[in-house]
Amino acid sequence: MERIVYLEQASMIATVRRPAFAHAWVEYPATTADQVAERLRGASIAIVNKVPLPGAVIDSLPDLKMVAVAATGTNVVDLDACRRRGIVVSNIRGYAEQTVPEHVFALLLGLSRNLFAWRETVQAGRWQQATQFCLFDHPIRDLHGATLGVVGAGSLGNGVVRLGEAFGMRVLRAERKGADGVRPGYTAFAEVLAQADAISLHCPLSEATHHLIGEPELRAMKRSALLINTARGGIVDEAALIRALREGWIAGAGFDVVTAEPPPVGHPMLDPALLALPNFILTPHVAWASRPAMQALADQLIDNIEAFVAGQPRNVVT
Repeated sequence: MERIVYLEQASMIATVRRPAFAHAWVEYPATTADQVAERLRGASIAIVNKVPLPGAVIDSLPDLKMVAVAATGTNVVDLDACRRRGIVVSNIRGYAEQTVPEHVFALLLGLSRNLFAWRETVQAGRWQQATQFCLFDHPIRDLHGATLGVVGAGSLGNGVVRLGEAFGMRVLRAERKGADGVRPGYTAFAEVLAQADAISLHCPLSEATHHLIGEPELRAMKRSALLINTARGGIVDEAALIRALREGWIAGAGFDVVTAEPPPVGHPMLDPALLALPNFILTPHVAWASRPAMQALADQLIDNIEAFVAGQPRNVVT
């Protein structure tokens, strides 16, 4: 009988059905890094989301046969250690292909139309004091006709492409940074940086994508450009981003992620002065978290586990 241990049950709001095979089910609302090894002792299937599962812990768990990641990103799991042990790692795919692109465009619209600056203007009483029916205090830009660069070709990136085209944007799919050639339908990474009025990131965090956007890339973008990151915090050099916003290298940024989540007290991305800027929007990693998307994630999570036990593993990463 399989022993399934769910380490972070409170990491989503959904009904998680029990698998349709004989099993023992143990769940914890949350788990800290130093609790992982003890809680997974004797488990054959581990369900993780954001708590790290390093190689040393994996090697201490002889019964572990599968890691079911309750997310798309698998950077919290030592995949090399799993491969050495023959442990199957499966992730979640496609569940957020509607909700994340919608969040991307919420950020794009909020920034391009200066919604926060307009809200502050109204709150300050400027409209009430106006001599005509409207104000022109803050510039407003249309998405229609603008160029959108999309980094990442998975379901989320494709969803952003679809919405961008619906808005009448010119969409450029970015080739991998440093690639020897450019695939049909793609544009060289450097050209996307130079041409895009907005760039949206949808690639996984890995050694290859860590600080994919740093000072050189931010300086290569248009001064009027917007940067949207709903992927992972480490993809962007946060120190460089903060300088870019304060010194005007780019026009604005909308982020749903930071390098450490939840961010510790004093995290630079939560500096009150930075958060007060009208051209910066930070949301707490909620782009994925519509109720329908969370339920789809929960359903797929159990589908992955049932497929593994049936001898037909799906969404396999290792």
